[in-house]
Amino acid sequence: MAYGLKNQIWQTGALEWWAIIDGEDCYLGSREFPLPPEEGDEWIVRSTGDRFCIRGGEILFLGKGEPQVFAW
Repeated sequence: MAYGLKNQIWQTGALEWWAIIDGEDCYLGSREFPLPPEEGDEWIVRSTGDRFCIRGGEILFLGKGEPQVFAW
């Protein structure tokens, strides 16, 4: 268990974080992902708008929002 989390998480060579949540691969973000992940952390993945939190030692998917769009 990496970082004491119940989810299996990994980082790709492109420095993106992924986890298995409810049996599916979920993109957790790159810079948005809290390091080290701790109980109570919440974040939004900028590119997808997905919201996650850590409760009970597990990463939970909270819902989908609007991705951030950069004008530049």
